[in-house]
Amino acid sequence: MLARDVEKLLKALYDQEVYFVIIGGAAAVLHGSAYVTGDLDVCYSRKRENLKKLAIALAPVNPSLRGAPKDLPFRLDERTLQSGLNFTLTTDLGDVDILGEVAGLGSYEKLLPFSEEMELYGMRCKVLTLEGLIKNKRAVGRKKDLMLLPELEALLAIRKSQKKS
Repeated sequence: MLARDVEKLLKALYDQEVYFVIIGGAAAVLHGSAYVTGDLDVCYSRKRENLKKLAIALAPVNPSLRGAPKDLPFRLDERTLQSGLNFTLTTDLGDVDILGEVAGLGSYEKLLPFSEEMELYGMRCKVLTLEGLIKNKRAVGRKKDLMLLPELEALLAIRKSQKKS
């Protein structure tokens, strides 16, 4: 996914005032990781008003279920979001994973203490902290997540040593 596409997706969420936290590989990169990611992962608030805003924000980029047959009917709307939890989507701008819960951390509300604000493309966005990423990657336990742990832990150690200085 290109940076300009990430910017457009974030702007769509930001303009609709969607409550979300950037997680996954994108969050790792924002903290200095060399990890290469091809999608944008976010954890979203499951409150009813936020579900409406999320559906409105993503509608213009034609979300569809990643890996599903092309002829499978799918409409990302408030009802669909209420009925599901985690969605892996393909859009006109690239792949987006929208998660109602994150392994090892829980819901959006439980993620908030593990988030920090960063300025991205002139917008203030919540991003999962290094501590949160480490907790999540350990809980998920996939090989690619476990391989990323040493780098995330090193970045966290550097950050902690810089705060002491």
